[in-house]
Amino acid sequence: MTRGETEAARERAAMVRHQLLARGMVRSPVLTAMGEVPREMFIPRSRRAAAYDDAPLPLAGGQTISQPYVVARMTEELGLRGDERVLEVGTGSGYQTAILARVAAAVYSMERDALLLERAREVLTRLGYDTVHLRHGDGRLGWPEMKPFGGILVAAVGREPPPALLAQLAPGARLVMPLKDPDAEDGEVLMRLERQGEGFRRTPLFPVRFVPLLAGIR
Repeated sequence: MTRGETEAARERAAMVRHQLLARGMVRSPVLTAMGEVPREMFIPRSRRAAAYDDAPLPLAGGQTISQPYVVARMTEELGLRGDERVLEVGTGSGYQTAILARVAAAVYSMERDALLLERAREVLTRLGYDTVHLRHGDGRLGWPEMKPFGGILVAAVGREPPPALLAQLAPGARLVMPLKDPDAEDGEVLMRLERQGEGFRRTPLFPVRFVPLLAGIR
């Protein structure tokens, strides 16, 4: 490794210790992925010094790359075994996509912003993530020809999960996304929904802040 790569590896290890393990997460494939994926490669060069800060970072077009803890917890809450197809709504920078690719068999990721998608595609291709499939489209509609999914992660907040996504979730699988909190003005809570027969068991997790889940593409 170069000197820069060695320093980034140290920062990743410190991030896992101080931001993830210290908050109660346990050693798992998710934490291994968090310690290996180079987060700095997915953010603008001007922000790379803050790549492993305990905070979200801005991207182009008013989008963000989530705080490392939120990325790790959302991935962990999917409860993946490693042999699943996973749908991601909101490719963004591609960082969450890369983490998912380390713990799932295949990732199908959708992004409504064409510019963000192409930037993410470039980085993911350069880093060799050949089990990732990208699509420019309205993520609320999902990727119906590849259903059912063993997990769905939505990186944008809505009032309710889109019906099309729920219909594409495999039996026993989970959808993790932020939802508006009806008990708090402008509040949002990360929610886990697990498919049980014809219904879904909801489990609220913790407060978050995400960009809105919007219709259409740009």
